[in-house]
Amino acid sequence: MHEISAQKRVFLFLQGPHGPFFARLGQMVARAGADVWRVGFNAGDQAFWRDRATYVPYLGTPEDWPARFADLVEAKGVTDIVLYGDTRPIHATAIEAARARGLTIHVFEEGYLRPYWVTYERGGANGHSRLMHMSVADMQEALRLSDMEAPLPPAQWGDMRQHMFYGAVYHWFVMFWNRRYGNFRPHRSISVGREFRLYLRRLATLPLTWAERVLATARIRRGGFPYHLVLMQLEHDSSFQKHSPFDTMPDFLKLVIAGFAKGAPRHHHLVFKAHPLEDGRVDMRRAIFEAAAEHGLGDRVHYVRGGKLAQLLNDARSAVTVNSTAGQQVLWRGIPIRVFGDAVYAKPEFVSDQPLEAFFQRAARPDNRAYKDYRRFLLETSQLPGGFYSVKGRRQLLRQVVDMMLSPDDPYDALIHGTAAPRQQLRVVT
Repeated sequence: MHEISAQKRVFLFLQGPHGPFFARLGQMVARAGADVWRVGFNAGDQAFWRDRATYVPYLGTPEDWPARFADLVEAKGVTDIVLYGDTRPIHATAIEAARARGLTIHVFEEGYLRPYWVTYERGGANGHSRLMHMSVADMQEALRLSDMEAPLPPAQWGDMRQHMFYGAVYHWFVMFWNRRYGNFRPHRSISVGREFRLYLRRLATLPLTWAERVLATARIRRGGFPYHLVLMQLEHDSSFQKHSPFDTMPDFLKLVIAGFAKGAPRHHHLVFKAHPLEDGRVDMRRAIFEAAAEHGLGDRVHYVRGGKLAQLLNDARSAVTVNSTAGQQVLWRGIPIRVFGDAVYAKPEFVSDQPLEAFFQRAARPDNRAYKDYRRFLLETSQLPGGFYSVKGRRQLLRQVVDMMLSPDDPYDALIHGTAAPRQQLRVVT
């Protein structure tokens, strides 16, 4: 097994998930013996990094960032960069420059098998992940070196409320304490002030949303009709913006409704499941029911706001999505799925390529054995138990991820080379 060492390593942290995870991670990497620095681009970044001695504020313009990044790498002797999400402009620029200099690029993302795991990869995630170019046969060959069963889902971390809370706090700092960072430009298309108000509104309306969701779910489950599920995504999310063929989520919704109207049996229904963090910046409900009315489907189309997916998935006949990670839950249950964007799980063995009309008529079933091998490969490599936002989730994640960051092998090569640490068989909480 390769020796895990932090000697002569210098880690430069860029933007992380909302909350204290990057600060905790940096502290542990430093305790291992590496040098750690953090670049902050706004007051929210600064608020969650308490060590002022290692904090480097970036006060320049977006245009000046490439030169400043190069200067930092040279001045600090940076060997590794650490970031959350690889598509926001400041990260994409840094990754390109880091790759040219031969630096190690550590990328964190929400879990491909969320909500119980998070993603840790090197070089890129989602549509830029190494998984995009790996076949199921490659994964099955790598698994020959492991005789472990796939880890069970761990205890629920309870991240959603914490995620929303830290998002609101982060945007509060950016909105009211950002004078020092006058050149900061958010990577979102809306203003920081509006995003902050959306976070507050979502927190304030949680009880109303819960009641609406319970009623909608009850109507579907008691309706006694076959239904197909549409897994909606956040229109501003990087997976949708960078790795899909659609400009807007309504473009996708209209395509699905048209295909359903042409192909689905007339007694089938269509259920749209909103993303748990949908904040209303686009009126998805209106877009759905306007398109449904155009095709005479008003009484066969349903909309469910947020909540857990399992209750709806258990009885679904099929699912359609752009490239939502929730597609993994569909495949885990052996349900047919049609995907339109780039997704790490879009393998021909278990994702349909049928025209949408034919898919709704008679969807091809996935190869469940192949998917189980794929899922086990992910759980042995890039999917780590834990979460970014809750105390328990961070604690669990930190138990394993620092050693993986210090390893000379990335998560996929570690399994192939036999250097991967064993994964814990965490218990299921019911």
